[in-house]
Amino acid sequence: MSARVRPLGAVPQAGALDLQAVPVRVRSAAPSARAGLVGVLLTGAVLALSAARTNDLLPASVRPIGATGLAGVFAHTGLPLGHVALIGVLSLMFVSYALAVRGAAGLSQRMVLTSIAALSALFLLAPVLLSTDIFSYQAYGRMGTLYAANPYLHGPSTIMLDPLYPFIGSKWVSSPTAYGPLFTALSYPLASLGISASVVAYKSIAAVSLLATVTLVWNGARIRGLDPVRAAMLVGLNPLTVVWGLGGGHNDLLMLAPLAAGVYVLLQNRQVTGGAMIAVAAGIKLTAGLLLPFALVRPRAHKQRVLLGAGIASAVIAVLGFTLFGSGQLNLLSTLRHNQAKGDWQSIPGFVTNELGLGDIGRLVGVLLGGVFVGVTIWLLMLVRQGRLDWIAGAGWATLAMLITAGSLLPWYIAWLTPLAALSPDHRLRRCTLTMTGIVLVIFMLSWVPHGSKLLGL
Repeated sequence: MSARVRPLGAVPQAGALDLQAVPVRVRSAAPSARAGLVGVLLTGAVLALSAARTNDLLPASVRPIGATGLAGVFAHTGLPLGHVALIGVLSLMFVSYALAVRGAAGLSQRMVLTSIAALSALFLLAPVLLSTDIFSYQAYGRMGTLYAANPYLHGPSTIMLDPLYPFIGSKWVSSPTAYGPLFTALSYPLASLGISASVVAYKSIAAVSLLATVTLVWNGARIRGLDPVRAAMLVGLNPLTVVWGLGGGHNDLLMLAPLAAGVYVLLQNRQVTGGAMIAVAAGIKLTAGLLLPFALVRPRAHKQRVLLGAGIASAVIAVLGFTLFGSGQLNLLSTLRHNQAKGDWQSIPGFVTNELGLGDIGRLVGVLLGGVFVGVTIWLLMLVRQGRLDWIAGAGWATLAMLITAGSLLPWYIAWLTPLAALSPDHRLRRCTLTMTGIVLVIFMLSWVPHGSKLLGL
């Protein structure tokens, strides 16, 4: 048995960004780790190939998908999966993911990176999965470019005669966009595409963004002396990220790419660029802004330079936003508060409000949990400032607290956590990320259990 030991001080050259082989401790992979990696690929293939014939994997607005352009290249492949089969396949996918991540040190780097690319390709080519958000993205772009309606002031109900309208989720037809001006601006040039072509475009953006994030996390792990293989797998093989996030073409993956880039360049001590990239990520989805205070309070941080970069990028985004949307973009925060207040049954306050029918109590629970999140975040910032907690770990724990206390918790939101957990030296955060992935997956699958809907009050 041979061994090659990775030197902790080995880092790429400044500005380097690559996926070259990294000297790591090599040993025979545990059979469970190899089985886990193969299991993720096989279960992912089953889901992607069968999705067009499995209504439970499709948004309600496209069922049955038939052989339409929305069915993708797998329109005539696979078998329809029932509830029991779906639960079994997704459960096996999660267990395989956990085994592969746990045994990462014994797995081939090339094998892991190839598996991530293959899994991403499968869900890029699959039909749109489990969410209608991708049609909302299209609607906001069409509203602004074809109908001169401000997407920050009006919902898709203003374009009821548009052929896209029937595909939009009923929950969101009256809701203005809740996304940052940078992403909404991106939706404008894509508005001229047909419905099927737009789905391909948004899913392609999500796939490229996920692979870019994996690349950045890989290189960031090298800088930190962490195992880049484990870091890449934690991000690129996560079932919720791949099946829900990439399968649904969600803009959360686009947000993660500049966010991971911000972390990566800050690790290289490029302060201005780091602050700018965090602001770019927040311009896509405001959630990314949670990283900025942790970047500012970390020991030996050049606060003025980070703020300069964030300020310049924010100013450019604001000018772009006012040019396209006027003062309408100022409505974004009220839209976010409204959406969080409505909640969804997967979150704690949403379950209390909507499923238990305790509206006032649910809202009170939401306020209390919001206070808990603020308190936890302040405490974490103090620990980071005192040098008692790594800044990336602190941002990761704060993100986990946000997910637990949010009024809306959707499966693909777990993607927000994975790059921070992957780049954190805190093993507990990585374990909690795996645990949270499993919990959210179980909660979602309960709706497929016989009588599970009644149990949940759905």
